[in-house]
Amino acid sequence: MTSSATALPPDITVFERGWLSSNNILICGQHRCALVDSGYSSHAAQTLALVGAALQGRPLDLLLNTHLHSDHCGGNAALQQVYPAMQTLIPPGLAHHVSSWDADALTYTPTGQTCPRFRFDALLVPGSDIQLGDSIWQVHAAPGHDTHSVVLFEPAARVLISADALWERGFGVVFPELEGQDAFEEVGQTIDLIESLAPRIVIPGHGAVFANVAAAIATARARLRGFAADPNKHVLHAAKVLLKFKLLDAQSQEREHFIAWAQATPYFSAMHRQHFSAADFSQWVDGLLDDLVRVGAARRDGVLIRNAG
Repeated sequence: MTSSATALPPDITVFERGWLSSNNILICGQHRCALVDSGYSSHAAQTLALVGAALQGRPLDLLLNTHLHSDHCGGNAALQQVYPAMQTLIPPGLAHHVSSWDADALTYTPTGQTCPRFRFDALLVPGSDIQLGDSIWQVHAAPGHDTHSVVLFEPAARVLISADALWERGFGVVFPELEGQDAFEEVGQTIDLIESLAPRIVIPGHGAVFANVAAAIATARARLRGFAADPNKHVLHAAKVLLKFKLLDAQSQEREHFIAWAQATPYFSAMHRQHFSAADFSQWVDGLLDDLVRVGAARRDGVLIRNAG
């Protein structure tokens, strides 16, 4: 049951997904319906079913992506096929790579993830306003987790769509840091921005809608301080997140295939080479898998690694 503290305006419906797919936010007004983020590609059929059932025969007019990680835009192509008149808006930073479809620059190849090619029709420009449903939402730049990410804020009801810039217990992996860019400071600046907006309620990219924003911000800042003090801690966290994401997609994988996938995934080879080259690669990945097993996020079944948790 939704508490009064986390009650959303009636024009907003949130489909809370598992961690393989981002939450989808459907905003329907008197005249138009918009969807924010579309989930991972392997869940596209579920996305279409959820959206179709909620629309009840109405068209989907707009699709917005907070950023272009595959778990937030992997369902774009399927939605565009079913709703051909729908307009798709993306943040401007990687638009030229979407136009030419550069899977390396879009990070799908480096992270070993899948995203079917999609088109876009317009840009979601930071500093602008956009009508979603019957309300005007602000578009704010939110670099850190992703250099080009945005968050959306509706000031009348003080609702924030935070994507992966703020979760109830942290924030998303800071991918620019894995590429050698100093982005922890940007994470902090984005957290400061969110605090200045003073949202009443936050719809995160993953996990439940929450209203205790001050506690979430405090948790995020503590986590950020820990990563900034020990960057290798963040690298290990990121490696385990990528392994878990792969396991969520495959559900089970032979150990040798898992290690071969990691070796073929550029982010993994770069993390190992730059931070853990003294360790044998296979043993390093085994250790990461053991950590996932230890916290209940995976389990070993003979030669198989299975998803858990």
